[in-house]
Amino acid sequence: MQRRVFVKAGGLALVSMGLDPIFLDRAAYAIGPRGNGKTLVCLFQRGAVDGLNMIIPHGDSAYYRERPRIAVPRPGRTGGALDLDGYFGLHPAMAPLLPYWQAGTLGIVHAAGSPARTRSHFDAQDYMETGTPGRKSTEDGWLNRHLAHAVDHTETPFRGVAMGSQLPRILRGSAPALAVGDLRAFGIQARGAVGDKLSRAFESMYAGEAGGGIVAKSSAEGFEAVRMLRAADVGRTSPQHGATYPQSPFGQSMQRIAQLIKADLGTEIAFADVGGWDTHVNQGASEGQLAVRLRDFAAALAAFATDLDERMADVVVLTMSEFGRTVAENGSTGTDHGTGTAMMVLGGGTRGGMHGAWPGLDPADRADGRDLAVTTDFRDLFGEVLVKHLGNTDLGQVFPGYTPDQGRWVGVL
Repeated sequence: MQRRVFVKAGGLALVSMGLDPIFLDRAAYAIGPRGNGKTLVCLFQRGAVDGLNMIIPHGDSAYYRERPRIAVPRPGRTGGALDLDGYFGLHPAMAPLLPYWQAGTLGIVHAAGSPARTRSHFDAQDYMETGTPGRKSTEDGWLNRHLAHAVDHTETPFRGVAMGSQLPRILRGSAPALAVGDLRAFGIQARGAVGDKLSRAFESMYAGEAGGGIVAKSSAEGFEAVRMLRAADVGRTSPQHGATYPQSPFGQSMQRIAQLIKADLGTEIAFADVGGWDTHVNQGASEGQLAVRLRDFAAALAAFATDLDERMADVVVLTMSEFGRTVAENGSTGTDHGTGTAMMVLGGGTRGGMHGAWPGLDPADRADGRDLAVTTDFRDLFGEVLVKHLGNTDLGQVFPGYTPDQGRWVGVL
């Protein structure tokens, strides 16, 4: 039997799927422990980012041979890559992240991806979100399984939060998780006596649900979450330390995540989607379609790190994408669906630098003769972050069918 419960109040949606009822054990979360104070922020570059133009292997001659029109020039040339280590470079649109590389708090894992080969966005995203590559029947997500198995999930309704109106697959499961739109929209928007009257009316309506069942109980705790956010005045917390977020949807999502973290509501997992990476046509090189997306992405990440400042010691940002792009450009000056890509880790405890094994771009070293080969299974990277940053003690539960082996970890933390 599968139970699904939705409670919506303004920008708030509480969702739980599976055998465990949602929010039944505790009626109020405003007191008690709030976890270990660590937060993992997962960012999904949905659509398959071109890792080869995001983190450029300018030391590999095959890169320039295969991309005569869309390759980012070598460092030192007009529009050239920002050199990282003499072999790899950062796309120039991502200049706001260069200081974090120089400070040793930005780690990059190239040639990362799934061991299950597919060129379908939908299948690859499902594999990465469920943490079970090659298996389509898994319903819950690996972040939710971490929340369910790592710690007793009765501390705070804000332990697992996704930015947006719907809960992504990666956070669906038996452990409670929130889907959050605009933090300022939590609860009933009318103010003063009218607003209080509306709030009481809604609460009375849900409380009157026959038998005081799961909807009534879940709703009561949903309203408790609304009250907690109102008391913290989270939605009106301004950026600090001179941080300026882009006005894009992704920039605003990162600002909301920072607001939740600064409110000390016990957020352990935060998730945000950022799309627009499926660059089959007119991808561009130093400028163009991809550069526009990377510029927004980097600016939002840098603003987030600036805003949190010393709090970043307890925060790790992990980026992911379902797969990469072909080594060679296509006839439309774009790239097609590939295999390996680059993922980034930023923040507390990160060992800056390039991590993982680089397979090279020679045709004999490619997957199917056309793609960057995967040398780091995404579960090895994600598992290392869960264990070293959040203290997970049971990766076998988080990634069923996977045998954890620290010898495969890349040492990014």
